[in-house]
Amino acid sequence: MWRDWALILLVVVLAVLEAVLRQDVPWEALALTMALGLSVALLFRRTHPLGVLAWTFGAIVIVDIAAIATDQPPVGLYTLGFLLILPYSLFRWGSGREAAIGMVFIVAALVLGTAADFTDWTESIFGGIVLLFPAVLGATVRFRTGIRVRELDQIRLRERERLARELHDTVAHHVSAIAIQAQVGRTLAASDPEAPLQALRVVEEEASRTLAEMRMMVGALRDGEELDLSPQRGIADIDDLASSNGHGPKISVERTGDLDGLSPSVESAVYRLAQEAVTNAIRHAGNPTLVRVVVSVDTQSVRLRVSDDGEPVPASRSHAGYGIVGMEERVRLLGGTIEVGPGSDRGWEVAIELPRRISS
Repeated sequence: MWRDWALILLVVVLAVLEAVLRQDVPWEALALTMALGLSVALLFRRTHPLGVLAWTFGAIVIVDIAAIATDQPPVGLYTLGFLLILPYSLFRWGSGREAAIGMVFIVAALVLGTAADFTDWTESIFGGIVLLFPAVLGATVRFRTGIRVRELDQIRLRERERLARELHDTVAHHVSAIAIQAQVGRTLAASDPEAPLQALRVVEEEASRTLAEMRMMVGALRDGEELDLSPQRGIADIDDLASSNGHGPKISVERTGDLDGLSPSVESAVYRLAQEAVTNAIRHAGNPTLVRVVVSVDTQSVRLRVSDDGEPVPASRSHAGYGIVGMEERVRLLGGTIEVGPGSDRGWEVAIELPRRISS
């Protein structure tokens, strides 16, 4: 919003300066009033694109009609060129119906403006191109943005499907443990009265974990391709990343902390996230010689940090690539956090924290 106010302030300053410095402005008071009054439309160009365009271009049409009827020169300042933003806004944020209605006002302003100040056809055609170009630009940006949004949705959808496949293994693991403990409790019930109670405690714990995993699976699962139920890889498989790259930067893997007892879905997620981050570093980092993968585990969380020593990365570099979108979606579904950005010294760094276990 502050940018809109800054733009209005700029328009006001330029309009006043032009009105004061130019000596050939017809109807100077009216021209300045139009520029100042119509500048307010910039505040609403995103939320009400058709309304502000109809208001501003309608006012211009009325003034042009008055100029033609009184055989007076066209009224206006060069500063009114800021109104070219409005056709862009209409086709960028307005609906198809609003764009069609707005074109009526645009064409009317173009025709009447040409009639009020006609010099030759070349200049008139050029003026029409200048007026319609923002509309074409707005439609193009809208189309490309729509494609980008759909692609990001597809990336998130695929990541959810992959997560659901991995959660299938987790749930199967818990259910198997429940079945085994139930069998143990039943077998030892006659000889050890405490055995069923211990088995029930284990069953309760496994059932709670299974319920949490199932809830996540239902939330992540989507209609689409048949699920691949093959076994998923875990933290122990991260070491394979160091040996899978025959050429290019060296990949080092370091693991610290108690790796036993992690939720299978968290283990699989850490491996997939490390794999994606290493792939991004190899493909996109600027001449890296080393990619470091560090996994640290404590009693509450699992932390993954992947960094490279490539060329320094500008802070303005966008990190909304499709691979990172998938990583962000997976981390969000597991209740973790992710930070992606330039390293403290060189290259690029990905820092992820996941809960050690998924709570019910």
